[in-house]
Amino acid sequence: MLTRLALLGLAAGLTVTVALAGEKKYDSGASDTEIKIGQTMPYSGPASGYGTQGRAEMAYWKMVNGKGGINGRKVTLLSMDDAYSPPKTVEQTRKLVEQDEILADIGSLGTPTNSSIQKYLNSKKMPHILISTGAGKWNDPKNFPWTTPFYPPYEQEAKIYAKYVQRELPAAKIGVIYQNDDFGKDYLKGFKEGLGDKASLIVKEMSYEVSEPTIDSLVVSLKAAGVDTLLTIATPKFGAQAIRKVADLGWKPTHFMVSVASSIGGVLQPAGVEASTGLITALAFKVVGDPAWNDDPGVKDYLAFMKEWYPEGNPVDGSNQVGYSSAQMAEIILKNCGDELTRENVLKQATNLSHVSLPLLLPGITVTVTPDNYATFDTFRLARFDGTTWKFFGANISAAASN
Repeated sequence: MLTRLALLGLAAGLTVTVALAGEKKYDSGASDTEIKIGQTMPYSGPASGYGTQGRAEMAYWKMVNGKGGINGRKVTLLSMDDAYSPPKTVEQTRKLVEQDEILADIGSLGTPTNSSIQKYLNSKKMPHILISTGAGKWNDPKNFPWTTPFYPPYEQEAKIYAKYVQRELPAAKIGVIYQNDDFGKDYLKGFKEGLGDKASLIVKEMSYEVSEPTIDSLVVSLKAAGVDTLLTIATPKFGAQAIRKVADLGWKPTHFMVSVASSIGGVLQPAGVEASTGLITALAFKVVGDPAWNDDPGVKDYLAFMKEWYPEGNPVDGSNQVGYSSAQMAEIILKNCGDELTRENVLKQATNLSHVSLPLLLPGITVTVTPDNYATFDTFRLARFDGTTWKFFGANISAAASN
């Protein structure tokens, strides 16, 4: 039998255990009143068209803070300009980690830019999550467990274009324009893999550097090569250039534009809606501005958000939709952390997401991330631009089914 003294000791031990279980846990960047997060965005430079994504995210956190924050804590987002330049990304990220002492790097944009900081952030065991790039390299939990993406995988998207070509354009003469980095090469790899033994349909492929002022000469060369089917793998600035130059030449190829440069407000309208008519892309998100979605609750909430919290932003710019959805996902992750706002727990919550439905994702498309698979999205739907909006055709296509 336990003595009275032993029982008292056991009771005391239980009291201590309960107290510890309910204890708040913080790493740098978190407290009873604040959650400090950071990111880099191209507010200037050759990919500045994406900068509005970061502004939408900052507006989203203002809205969240206006409603009381997350579990009573206000969220501070430090969104730094890296001009889409890897050396600048490194400089800004080191400042965020070592001087500003953020809890996590959330939503940083760009393939070359995130590539420059991936090893550094993983060595620091700093959550590097929801990064805005679909390169296949981000799905590497074994070697880079602290890095997770939030963007449809480029390779899988490209395979869907390849399947369409095989089915609808079996005699195509294909030309490809691609950015000469991991972003462009991932799309090109997926496209070739999707074509399989039909990869010989590609008669010419041409790359460009992000530092180049224009890609007009590439478009001219591909037209001269007799190309009748064009795949443009580009960021917004160069995507718009390709659309305009194709129109200026009076050229009428079947033109696939990757989702990265499919924004109506950020690419197609600046390039000219007439010149953009007929473009084909693959999307995972609803098309804001298409009357077909006017009564959709998720779209209505998004438009209300833009009107109140980011009125200077263009609601039909796809980058704003991605920023809004990324911030929503970050909110879910941080809420799920509860009072354990440690970097380890942020990573745990970011890599244990099952069939999360976000308001702007197409019906049937959800987000799943597991400790062994960071791929996030696996489903798309083809769409054609009709001069006003993207019109979907066909059914949702699983990336797995497109292999």
